[in-house]
Amino acid sequence: MPTAIAVTSADLVLPPTDPQTPPAAVLPDPATRPLDASLADVQLLLDRHGHLVVVCPTAAPPATEQRLRAVRSLLESDRIAIVRTDLPPLGAAVLVRQLRQLSGCDFSPGVLASAARLLAHYVYAGAVLGSVAKLDRVPVGLTSHVKGWLPGAQFAVLAGPVPQLVRIGSGGQGATDTLAGPEFGTDLVLARGQLQSDWPTTALAPRWQVRAVQETALPESSPRWWGTGRLVEFAAYLPDLPVLHQLVSSVRRETCHWCRMELIGDRCGFCAAPLPTAEPAATSR
Repeated sequence: MPTAIAVTSADLVLPPTDPQTPPAAVLPDPATRPLDASLADVQLLLDRHGHLVVVCPTAAPPATEQRLRAVRSLLESDRIAIVRTDLPPLGAAVLVRQLRQLSGCDFSPGVLASAARLLAHYVYAGAVLGSVAKLDRVPVGLTSHVKGWLPGAQFAVLAGPVPQLVRIGSGGQGATDTLAGPEFGTDLVLARGQLQSDWPTTALAPRWQVRAVQETALPESSPRWWGTGRLVEFAAYLPDLPVLHQLVSSVRRETCHWCRMELIGDRCGFCAAPLPTAEPAATSR
């Protein structure tokens, strides 16, 4: 059975890219689900799949992470990985879908969990905003904050991999600068809020040489993350499973010295233990 992928909000579940993409389990909000019910939910997933990778954005309410850690502790299970991500809501949903795609491959649970950090570097997540006055998750200069209060002002903001902000023309028809995009082929997914702007499709997609554009519903948490409901959120990503598989496969695998799970990168996806640093060789005297 493939490793189960779970999320802390239904916002993080995008439609599958193909019929073979496994679904994601949505863990209910702790405010609506008692602890014993959460324990039963997670235990059922473990019984069915053996291991569970839960994607929990860093922007999620503290109670959400607390519930996950309480469940893992009470079940005394080392088969639950809690993956945190700084990506904005739509970018996080893209990451979840990529993990769902990879969960059907021959990767071990440890490699799958630690692959999330690698894949996040290849998700170009941003938004067109009607104001940056309340944006606090992406570095914004004082001048941009002031301009964010001006009527008709629009900004193109990239949250990652490298934060960027440019001002675009009235109605989103032009830009005084450009967002640095990926140097590899991507698809683009976008979600429209209360802002009228076609800039992601008419300006950004051609500049980034996007192959295909899909639209989806705006995640409920997006206005809170971006500081405004006047936005169009977007994310460029690697859509093809063979490319994702090759990307993850190309990274050297290690064994966690603490929990013995397989991993890629410098940190275990299950216990979060870092790889030991190599001690310098002793010099002879």
